Amino acid sequence: MRVSQAVSQSFKRILSEKKTRKWLWIVVVAFIALQIYFVQEMLAALMLFTGVFIVFAFGALILYLIDRAGQWGLDWAGNQARRGLTAAEEISKKHHRRPRSEPAQ
Repeated sequence: MRVSQAVSQSFKRILSEKKTRKWLWIVVVAFIALQIYFVQEMLAALMLFTGVFIVFAFGALILYLIDRAGQWGLDWAGNQARRGLTAAEEISKKHHRRPRSEPAQ
């Protein structure tokens, strides 16, 4: 107990001095101010990085949608080409004569 009493008395004596209390308050206020400034800087950096992330995500979404539209267009064009080839095949197989006409010699 004596050691803790001696330590507490020495702290009381140190803190009782006016200069020491003044500097202690200055250090506490400076520490709090630095912490608030640090928090403000971190929040500002978070907002900037969030904005940049949103811009890149939006760009990636646009590129994805363009790619999907391109794939849809290619599928549609492929189907139309197949239909055209099928129709051309059918037309080429047919004889270009009227039904019940005389056979060509």
